[in-house]
Amino acid sequence: PPTTTNTQTVQYKMATRGITQLQKLRILYCERGGSSRALREFLSDGHVVRFAERHPETQIEVLVRPGRHPFVEGLYKTQVTSHQVCVKNFEDAREVTKVCYMMANRSGRKITKITTPILTDTPSVQGIWTPFLNLQHEEPFEVSILPPEMVEAASTTSTSTTV
Repeated sequence: PPTTTNTQTVQYKMATRGITQLQKLRILYCERGGSSRALREFLSDGHVVRFAERHPETQIEVLVRPGRHPFVEGLYKTQVTSHQVCVKNFEDAREVTKVCYMMANRSGRKITKITTPILTDTPSVQGIWTPFLNLQHEEPFEVSILPPEMVEAASTTSTSTTV
């Protein structure tokens, strides 16, 4: 369900059957490295606290890795693997915030490219949807259900005339 923030923007939380998929968000950074400056700003200015308040179901783990580049790692319920995003040399804390929300809005499933058309033994009765199927401006029409004896009589006359 969408939630609104102070700036009136709508943010969506990724959920499958009502369950948010992001279980844990790990933030790894260096206390002295220049590439971790934006991430340190993200932690010290309270951005991480605001993120945690908006996502109470997500655990946030902050780890220090001296001499290493920073990254954000998301652990999800749907996959055994995790997703990592490098936040090295980001300009400011807003970019790190965008990465955290991106991780929260993912389903956790691996993205696969569909290269071949999907074929099925049971095609849709409705047919393929196109944007030109807007039938709201068409005249209404009636559908009537025929009794079985009328259907049988119509089918026998149509087969005898076509032969």
